[in-house]
Amino acid sequence: MKILEVTNLCIKIGGNTVLKDVSFDVNKGDVLAIIGPNGAGKTVLLKSLIGLIPYRGEIKWLPQIKTGYVPQRMDIETDVPLTVKEFFHLRIRPLSDSRIRETLDFVQLDPGILKKGFGEISIGQRQRVLVAWAVLGSPDVLLFDEPTADIDIAGQESIYKMIYHLQQNMGLTVILVSHDLNIVYSHAGAVLCLNRKGLCYGAPKEVLTPQQLMSLYGGDKAFFQHKH
Repeated sequence: MKILEVTNLCIKIGGNTVLKDVSFDVNKGDVLAIIGPNGAGKTVLLKSLIGLIPYRGEIKWLPQIKTGYVPQRMDIETDVPLTVKEFFHLRIRPLSDSRIRETLDFVQLDPGILKKGFGEISIGQRQRVLVAWAVLGSPDVLLFDEPTADIDIAGQESIYKMIYHLQQNMGLTVILVSHDLNIVYSHAGAVLCLNRKGLCYGAPKEVLTPQQLMSLYGGDKAFFQHKH
């Protein structure tokens, strides 16, 4: 079942065309990865999907679909006098302790983090807190904008495992921007290659040819290679 259909999406910002004629669809329960070089319009695309940016063309969600958006970074000062638990209570009121514990379990965080302030937790933990914030809204779809930005290699693998855990155990549809092609090959059912327009769309093993990747990124780089 298609949960999202995008047809001929075009976006202009300040008179400049940021995206042109982008079309793709997403099936319920699937993982769509969006890849492309810096400045390709990936974040703009995500924001248009949740209505934050005006566009031309068509974005058609299945009726009554709820989305959750996880940005690259937490737009909150780490020295703000706010604990993680207090942060969650800003999301939903009333919010039971059992609901919080259940959500922490989904994002694989220890309940002890609830008493800590944002300056006391790691970047990876902050990212999981952001995911938990989104999950508390009971979404059908989670959109991730480079969920492992600024996180070390070990932490990146942990974050992606968490996302896969969410998708498998909550039945979520996932749309994510990623630069890690190994993750794309491992977990994505479909990939959208973007560089201000849609350059390819389909199953990763079918559309991510060396020629396509060179066209997308403008050169032969090591991370293009799929590790079997």
